[in-house]
Amino acid sequence: MWFVFALLSAVFAALTSILAKIGIEGVNSNLATAIRTVVVVVMAWGMVFLTHTQNGISEISRKSWLFLILSGLATGGSWLCYYKALQLGEASKVVPIDKLSVVITLVLAFLFLHEDFTAKSLLGCVLIGAGTLVMVV
Repeated sequence: MWFVFALLSAVFAALTSILAKIGIEGVNSNLATAIRTVVVVVMAWGMVFLTHTQNGISEISRKSWLFLILSGLATGGSWLCYYKALQLGEASKVVPIDKLSVVITLVLAFLFLHEDFTAKSLLGCVLIGAGTLVMVV
């Protein structure tokens, strides 16, 4: 089931890029990010209440709070930079560079989460990096 959700995530991310590129025209990138964020917040809390999981807030550990907040800050930074790059550049060049996050995530997962970094992982990173280079040059 994780694969279905991952694939849907990729489809929605692709739509995000195209819709954002059209919508950001003539709009300050920070303002556009704020508008997008409000929509995401409403959707996320809507799902929490729809699935009746709001009572779980009190069960979240301090460690989880800390890392969820840090993740939120990283997301905000990513979105602000992404929208600025999308406003200044072509979507067909910005998006592949943004997706280098796959390579960076694999390296960070190896370093900090001690996940396996296999020959297959290395090959995938090299191919993603090369593919990105081909697409933006």
